[in-house]
Amino acid sequence: MEESLGITNLLNRLFAGPVDALLLRLGVHPAYPAAPIDDTFTVELLVVLGFIAFFILVRATLSVEKPKPPQQFAELINEFIGGQAHSIIGHGYERFQPFVTCLFLFILTSNLLGLVPGIHAPTQVATVPFGLAILVFIYYNFYGFKDQGFFGYLKHFAGPVWWIAWLLFPIEIISNLARMMSLTIRLWANMFAGDLVTLVFFSLVPVAIPVVFLALHILVSVVQALVFTLLPMIYLSEATRHEH
Repeated sequence: MEESLGITNLLNRLFAGPVDALLLRLGVHPAYPAAPIDDTFTVELLVVLGFIAFFILVRATLSVEKPKPPQQFAELINEFIGGQAHSIIGHGYERFQPFVTCLFLFILTSNLLGLVPGIHAPTQVATVPFGLAILVFIYYNFYGFKDQGFFGYLKHFAGPVWWIAWLLFPIEIISNLARMMSLTIRLWANMFAGDLVTLVFFSLVPVAIPVVFLALHILVSVVQALVFTLLPMIYLSEATRHEH
């Protein structure tokens, strides 16, 4: 077992027992019962707690006349994601904006943390993108059923031509399920490869050249976070669209 972060060791000392009990109830047998919490979970937890603290700070210091930098940053992100959601989803995008904004911030921060020495980006572990993909899948399908009704939502998988519905329906269902794998592989593979290339060049050549790959890693982190956010917007647009 690799050496863990200090805070991971602390969490295991405090919560290993309850976590083991929960995992066993779910039918999961931890590989290391004394340390069921790994660094990936710890970093994810820190990201979530960090953003909770950040938004509490923004809420507590809101100002119309003299907005502080945290508020300006929050407004910038809100306007950017809101603009993308409005152009893709259209009318009623506001109810989805909190979800896609949190998705973007979590993925972007997780991606960029891979640049910190001694920390592996959570998105480099396949289970993290897969978990996010499952969440996205449940979210947009829930709103599809909610907005169009059970049979109305299933109907859009059959296509507009009734006599080939028997062929299109299973194809569309499989395509819909495949979105989880597509989201997972796209994010995980790009982040894993980007981090690996950066580490290899830092270990083999002088610093000046790896800096270029460091900048490339930042660019890939931003692009992948944006792509993973835009695709759920497209899925939501399709799931909640009413035929006229």
